[in-house]
Parts: sequence; structure tokens; C-alpha cells
Amino acid sequence: MLNVFRFIFSIILCFTVTLPIESYATVLNAGISIDEEVPAELMGTWRVASKLEATDAPKNFKNSGVDIWNLSKTGNVINLCNPVTGAQASVRVEYVKNSTVRFTKEGNYDNQILTDTVEITLSGNKFTGKNYLSLKTFSADNNSLKSEKTAIYILRGDKLSGTSILER
Repeated sequence: MLNVFRFIFSIILCFTVTLPIESYATVLNAGISIDEEVPAELMGTWRVASKLEATDAPKNFKNSGVDIWNLSKTGNVINLCNPVTGAQASVRVEYVKNSTVRFTKEGNYDNQILTDTVEITLSGNKFTGKNYLSLKTFSADNNSLKSEKTAIYILRGDKLSGTSILER
């Protein structure tokens, strides 16, 4: 069970949120194919500030945070990693509309499903948006939902390096 919590912790760090567990980073490797045309400006390294907007589990989610996201694309796969923690995940792009991109990562870990959905709008070397988190815990006996913890964060990103920085 401790390994499950370590795994969840490393994933959540990718998206600037932590659960109250020990700090262990687990490197993930996976690939998710995309069909949408993601703006090249999204790729690169971002400083991401988050501020808790709403939660039903205030003991589980911190009020604010600053993190580093590195977004890269290889073929049709988008990877998000946190170079500070070493955590990595591939994401599923749900839609791209003009400068707005919505992507989701979902993981199933020993009777728990963590869904992390980020929607951001790019504006030059900045973005604003929201991060929606849901952690569902299911009964091992009959797979019924035991609990769900949710949080919504307001996000602000500043590009540190990448395509649009070089075009200035």
C-alpha cells in the first residue's frame, strides 16, 4: 500500500499538488497517442503557480504551490515531467480550441483512481487555467465507491524556455 501512495504522490507532483504522504518520486514511463493539433507554443519548460480555489478535502491539498513543468512532444505523444522531482507522465489531449488546450491523466492504483485534468489558455509566453483533481477510492470487496476527494486549482504559467522564447 505504501508503494501506491508513493506512486500517487509522484504523479500529483507533476500537477503541483501533494497528498499528505512521504516524499518519494517514482519515474513513470508511458505513451499516449493524440489526434489533436497541439500548439507548438505549449512545448517547453514552464514555471507554474497554483492557488487552491475549492476542495472538499482541505487536509489533503495544499493552498498554493510553485512547480516546474516540462512539456514535450515526440510523434503523437505528449509528455509532462517535473525535472525537480523526476516524475513523468504522458497525457491525453481532450481538445484544442484556438489557444486553449485541455489534457487529462488518469491512473488506477490499488483500488484508487486519480484523475487530473488541466485546461489552460496560452497567451504568448504565459498561460492561465485550472487544474481539476479527483481521487476516488473503491472497496476491495465489491468495487463500490468508498470516497472521493476533489480539488480545483487556478493556474498561472510563465515560460522559462522553449520554442516561443527563442522566437522573441
